[in-house]
Amino acid sequence: MSIIVEIPGFLQVFSDGSVKRFAPEIAPASCEPSSKGYKSKDVIIDPSKPITARIFLPDLAPTWSGQLPVIVYFHGGAFCIGSTTWIGCHTFLGDLSVASQSIVLSVDYRLVPENRLPVAYEDCYSSIEWLSKQIRSEPWLERADLSRVFLSGESAGGNIAHQVAVMITQRKRTCPVEPKGLLLIHPYFGSEKRTKREMAEGAEGDVAMNDMFWGLSLPEGSDRDYFGCNFETAVLDSTEWQRFLAVVVHVAELDFLKDRGVMYAEFLKKNGVTSVELVEAEGESHVYHAFHPESEATRLLQKQMSGFIHNF
Repeated sequence: MSIIVEIPGFLQVFSDGSVKRFAPEIAPASCEPSSKGYKSKDVIIDPSKPITARIFLPDLAPTWSGQLPVIVYFHGGAFCIGSTTWIGCHTFLGDLSVASQSIVLSVDYRLVPENRLPVAYEDCYSSIEWLSKQIRSEPWLERADLSRVFLSGESAGGNIAHQVAVMITQRKRTCPVEPKGLLLIHPYFGSEKRTKREMAEGAEGDVAMNDMFWGLSLPEGSDRDYFGCNFETAVLDSTEWQRFLAVVVHVAELDFLKDRGVMYAEFLKKNGVTSVELVEAEGESHVYHAFHPESEATRLLQKQMSGFIHNF
């Protein structure tokens, strides 16, 4: 049995189809309030899949009686790796719950290549349905305001958040929750046509890595104009785009995927989405907030996300 794909330190795919992942440091959930002002709890979305999630809840004053917005978050990792339990993701989301005074529901969906797309999209859509059903039985959701739900995620998770938003738009009559906004962080998209940055001298390594990830993720027989990769192939009519969620797209100046995020924002505007904002982090790289969750740049990102949420 030989290794056919390897991401050093993270993933090995073997010739028999088996996969070995190497997780970095993991942060356990804790129902006891942390020194940073939040607590966390793991829940099961669907035991048969399995799909799990981690809830982050900010500490509230005993006399406070209001409702909190809900951020449904999808982690990155090119669909292949990653987890809300990874310490960078955990720290970022816990701090975000405090900064935004929001409940965060961070979903661990099934990964590729064992579960190729669109499995992740359906898994994450099911978390929206779970949220609506658990609102009266899960104590940690008793202050959740389902009229202020937001979808968010970084990298592949940003891609997923967009796809879930499209699914909600298409299933408007049956979806139990109508989110207010979409906050994408360095979204992971692609297409058969290369961008200028992808064709630039010195980009060969990033292009090869990107090609490998998409090769593991896409359904057999699909190319990168598959709807889950190329956002321009989304099947929505003009009326549906006009009632699409308000969107903020965060990009990073040094990110190889920056062009894709900019193109995505321009595509939404061209199709009539009424509220689209593009925010760039100068001097920062891809998913810097997960690698440096306590940096000044990450604090600014959390402040910007909080501002967007509390406009609703």
